[in-house]
Amino acid sequence: METLVVLVLVGLYGGGVWKFWTGFDRTSFSDGKVKFSLLWPVFFALNKSYRENFNRALKG
Repeated sequence: METLVVLVLVGLYGGGVWKFWTGFDRTSFSDGKVKFSLLWPVFFALNKSYRENFNRALKG
């Protein structure tokens, strides 16, 4: 059961990285594609502006 939870979390994290990476051009960011993609859960939880940009990236 623990393995399944870990696999689901890794899948969600990887999906977030992929979606943000592919939609980065729709955000207001100009630099930091790798940083913003890899650390998306932290920025998403702590920063309202990032959440807005993340949603823009996902809506492509």
